[in-house]
Amino acid sequence: MAFNGYASPGWGHRDAILPANMTLNNSQRFAIDWKQANDHGDFYAGDRTRNESYVDYGSPIYAVADGTVTSTLDGVEANVPGILPASDPVLAATLTIDNVDGNHIIMDIGSGIYAMYAHLVRGSLLVKPGDKVKKGQQIAALGNTGNSSASHLHFQLMDGPSLGEADGVPYVLDSFDYQGQIGEAAVWDADNYLSGSFFGSQRLPAPEQRTNQLPVLLALVNFPQN
Repeated sequence: MAFNGYASPGWGHRDAILPANMTLNNSQRFAIDWKQANDHGDFYAGDRTRNESYVDYGSPIYAVADGTVTSTLDGVEANVPGILPASDPVLAATLTIDNVDGNHIIMDIGSGIYAMYAHLVRGSLLVKPGDKVKKGQQIAALGNTGNSSASHLHFQLMDGPSLGEADGVPYVLDSFDYQGQIGEAAVWDADNYLSGSFFGSQRLPAPEQRTNQLPVLLALVNFPQN
């Protein structure tokens, strides 16, 4: 599910404008928080306060393109699901521009474009600054670190290597199967654990193949298996 995705105002990424060096930047303008569910539309099974209960926690993360790693962070501890650090006075005080996206990887993928993968599991990073990476290579595992209330992959492209001093770059995905839209009300009505099934009547009876497109906010998609 494409949470906090492109196009709709009032969601976290589109409005995340940062002032830096006398300019206003939004490196997250086209970012998506990818959250995986099981076949029933559930994000977790069992104890919802344990990261390991979530379907996607620990899933492998792959590079979207050939590139060179420019920076990484790999020392942030996992959050307890259901608690967004920015909403907790004690935890909010620990957030900085450097750790707000948790453990992360930034890669130079050429032509002045940088890819960022965020909220990764501590100790899961398989690359370091200076490493050359191939498209499809596993680089880390999906986690719940930084300003995150549940495991997910934050992905974005930007026109510089710094989260605070770059602007977002639009992009498309080679291919995916589109399966409908999740209603915004279903998300707003969910608790901080994102409990409940989100598929409901919004799921198409059969997936529709899409190529060279960017899924919009709350799109439900499947990716081809390698």
